[in-house]
Order: sequence, then C-alpha cells, then structure tokens
Amino acid sequence: MNYARFLTAVSAARQPSPIRAMTDLLMRSPPTVISLAGGIPNPDTFPFKAASITLNDGTAIEIGDGLMKKALQYNSTSGIPELVSWLKDLQKKLHNPPTLDYSPEKGQMELCVTTGSQEGLSKVFEMLVNPGDNVLLDAPTYSGTLAAVKPLGCNLIGVPTDQHGIIPTALKDILSRWRPEDATNPEKNSPKVLYTIPNGGNPTGASLTEERKIEIYQIARKYDLIIVEDDPYYFLQFNKPWAPSFLSMDVDGRVIRADSMSKILSSGIRIGFLSGPKPLIDRIILHMQVSTLQTSTFTQIMTYQLLQKWGVEGFLKHIDRVIDFYKSQRDAMLASADKWLTGLAEWHSPSAGMFLWIKIKGVPDTHQMIMQKAISNQVLLVPGSAFNTNSSEPSSYVRASFSLSSPEQMDLVSKMLQ
Repeated sequence: MNYARFLTAVSAARQPSPIRAMTDLLMRSPPTVISLAGGIPNPDTFPFKAASITLNDGTAIEIGDGLMKKALQYNSTSGIPELVSWLKDLQKKLHNPPTLDYSPEKGQMELCVTTGSQEGLSKVFEMLVNPGDNVLLDAPTYSGTLAAVKPLGCNLIGVPTDQHGIIPTALKDILSRWRPEDATNPEKNSPKVLYTIPNGGNPTGASLTEERKIEIYQIARKYDLIIVEDDPYYFLQFNKPWAPSFLSMDVDGRVIRADSMSKILSSGIRIGFLSGPKPLIDRIILHMQVSTLQTSTFTQIMTYQLLQKWGVEGFLKHIDRVIDFYKSQRDAMLASADKWLTGLAEWHSPSAGMFLWIKIKGVPDTHQMIMQKAISNQVLLVPGSAFNTNSSEPSSYVRASFSLSSPEQMDLVSKMLQ
C-alpha cells in the first residue's frame, strides 16, 4: 500500500511534537530518571487523593494515592500502555487481524485510544479527505459523520443500502465511472475512502452480511480504497456467531476500524479506539499531539482497572448482559410497531444496535410531522432527512431509538405515529 497517496497535505506535513515525545519517553522510563524536560505539573499540588468506584455487583475499583497521581497526570498520546496492550489483545481475540505480524511499512496493525470514537473518526477524515475528493459512504448515514465530512469540501457519494447494508452491485456501479488504474492518477479524482457502519447502522439498523463484506473488500482492493469501518454497535449484535469484521479480513492494511466503549461501559467516559495500519495511525497520533494531547488518563485508568479485573471473558459476559437488554428493548419496539403501524408503515427487524428505521406510508417528508405532531405530544424522533447527504431532500423515514424508553412508552409513541 502506498499510504502517502491517501494523506492530505496537512496530515503529511505534521511533525512529532518534541514535548509530547519527551512525555511519552518519561512515562516509559523507570522512576529513577530525573526529568527537567516537560512542563509536567507536580501531582502533589492536585486536590484529589484517592477514589473508590463501586460496580453493579457491589465490588469496587480502588484508585489509591499512587495510582491517583498517575491518573491525574499527562500520559502517552496513544493511550496509557496498559490499556493499549489490553485492547490489542482484545482485537486479536475478536478479529485476529492478518496484519498483526506485518512490518510497519506494510501496514502492521497499530492501535490508539481516542476521546470517544467520534474524535478518532473526525481525525481520520481530516487525514484522508481533501477538498474536491469523492468520498463513498452509506446512504443514509450517521449525521455526525456528515457534520464531520461536509466542511472538508468533498463530494459525498451515497451508496444505496438495504437491511443488509451497502449493496455491492450498487457500489460497483458507482465505481464503474473510473478504471482501477485511475487510483494512481490524481487528475482522475477516483474515490479513496469508503465509510460504512457495518453493524446496527445508524440510522437504519442495517448489518452487513459476511458475504457482502467479502465482496466489498474485494472491490476496495480493485479500486485501492481505504475502508473506514465505524463499528460502535459491534458489541450490540443480537445473534451469534457475529459476522467477521473488515479488520479480520484485511490482508492489505487498508482498513481503519473505529471501536467505542460508549454503548457498553459508559458514553461519558469518552473511551474509543482506532485500529489500523501503523503509518496511518501514527498520523492520527501526530494530530492528537497538537489538539487533545491525549484521552483523559483518569478515565483510561478507570477503564483499564475494570477490564483487568474482569479479564476478556468477564468483559464478554458483561457484553452478553448488555445484549440481552437491548434485544428485549428491540422486541418491545417491534411488538408496538406490529400492533399500531401494520399497514401504515414499513420497517425491518434490526439484528444489532438501538434503532428502528420506519418508513411512514403516504408521508413524503416526516420533518413537518415530527416538528408539529410528535413534539406537540411530547415525543422526540429524528426525521430521516437528517441522515441524507443532502439534508434538504425530503424523507419518508423516521429514526426511533429503543435504548431508553420503556415498553409502555414505545407503545404510546407507535400509537401516536398512526
């Protein structure tokens, strides 16, 4: 892979921060090292002493005086080493990326912790997308992604989807405007990036099948695309075995995968992580060095202490409990839709995530219906137009989230939509 051709001029121009490099070096040095380098505050001046965090099972995570000093201090930009190591082991167990043992220049898998997956994704786009570039993405797609990409001045090309995600034949049809050899000719402006949410897609709830992923990956190889695999609902897949990820089939080092702890541990701790080829992850880290500096050391240590306490098997048992909850919520939402909306609307049963994508028959644009009827009944839904590449285009869809509401509340909402 020629990674240089994917980088924007800004990303290619980034240089390591000498101060952050010293910080990383200090954090990996023995305590006998005397540092007069970084402007690191003395933790003895911090007002926080210790913390005890009680878990649902009644046990606690203890952050004593010594660990608290570390938790409140600067640390490595890529993440505290212990957490990065734990997450790499998790990726190996769940995805076993072929690139794990590659050399760095060949796309060896690297990982960095980000302040939620949203930070990581926004930096991925700023690394890869130039003004005027053609970017491929699910249609419809997550509004947060649209908000991150549109200001970059690129051309968004929506790839048609159904309940099983991107339709490979539609992707082929779009890319047939270019020849595979155009990828190396900047004047042809062939797409370089394909963004997709493979499981429980936001807003549609769609999940790509293994067969489609294999076909899409082969298309990406043919046209030399970077696949941005945004998978925040990976751990909310209701049926096992889970479909293999793009990362698990990445023999070229062309997949950047975004994972998140927001849906399974806490959205407020802001822990996400990017996995992908080292030459690209290193560029992300350089961007972080001059922006966020790092994800909160405290929340990283809190997360690591929990994961270390559980182990991978304990973590996956927790995931099973989370899945059981959201599956029950989904079933309640589907029961309400069947009861009140049969014949009036269309939907499919999502196999992952927390969203039901509902097409209201006879309503060409749901925006006005939501702004008037729904809000006047103290109900909040998101109109489908919010997820179009062109938000001014009308949509007959609404996105209903079943994450928070009780079955009784879902029933009231479904009845209101009649």
